[in-house]
Amino acid sequence: MNRTPHHHPLRLRRSVLSVPAVNARALAKSALLDCDAIIFDLEDSVLPEKKAEARAALIRHFKTLDRSPGREHVIRINPLEGPDGALDLEAVLECMPDAVLLPKVCEPQDVLAVADWLSEAGADDGPRLWAMIETAACLLNLPAIAETGRTHGGRLDCFVVGLNDLRKETGIADIPGRPFLVPLLLQVVVAARACGLDVIDSVFNDFSDDENLQAECRQGRQMGFDGKMLIHPAQIAAANDVFGVTEAEAAEALAIVAAFAAPENTGKAVVSLAGRMVEKLHADQARRLIAKADLINERKKKA
Repeated sequence: MNRTPHHHPLRLRRSVLSVPAVNARALAKSALLDCDAIIFDLEDSVLPEKKAEARAALIRHFKTLDRSPGREHVIRINPLEGPDGALDLEAVLECMPDAVLLPKVCEPQDVLAVADWLSEAGADDGPRLWAMIETAACLLNLPAIAETGRTHGGRLDCFVVGLNDLRKETGIADIPGRPFLVPLLLQVVVAARACGLDVIDSVFNDFSDDENLQAECRQGRQMGFDGKMLIHPAQIAAANDVFGVTEAEAAEALAIVAAFAAPENTGKAVVSLAGRMVEKLHADQARRLIAKADLINERKKKA
């Protein structure tokens, strides 16, 4: 496989909050929160007998939703093989969110089937597709699943790790620091990056434990994740902070870009900066980080 550049627009995905679509109070409150993306959940957080009510509530909510740029609105549907998946997709057509989050993905066809359905229903390039990585079969098929988003025409933009389901299916222990899960998490990151996808770390279940939430966010960022899926508004600030851009990081990125732009470095693939050698790939990373910092600053101005 050839190295894949980032061909999707850069988006802020530091904090991705999941909100039960059946909870009217949570839906109303979500519009006021400082998260980068909201997942309106029709799946795990909605009881079977409440699915129709949740779809109707979501359709009403989207009719009054502020769709100004800067925040993504995502709908997590139920599996297509169940009784609600197709009905959820009909609701997606009425809402036209930025993306559809697919649960229990196991193989490429799970992504392609929804992509085909949306195209046949007349949807243009949006909604995009996100895939939950939460089954053992999915882990075995990660490269092939990621490949569905490698081309410019693919709808798949993002992986979202679901460790609660993965722990349940595999029996891997829930231990602080996630020692037995780190190898699997890194596989997800590598597969996503090989195909130019973003990748979101799993939820941290104890929303009252800010210290360990921050530690897990730091671990996720060090592994290469773009952000974290959240289950409570109290977790937003920590995710935005850890997955954000510090002043020192921004200053270093600006210095790298300036070094390569200097006339004396024209045509050079490697330059010396503050006692270390910096390559063109570092300049590419720096430009992307600067663009991310710009998006964060724009968000702050609108807050």
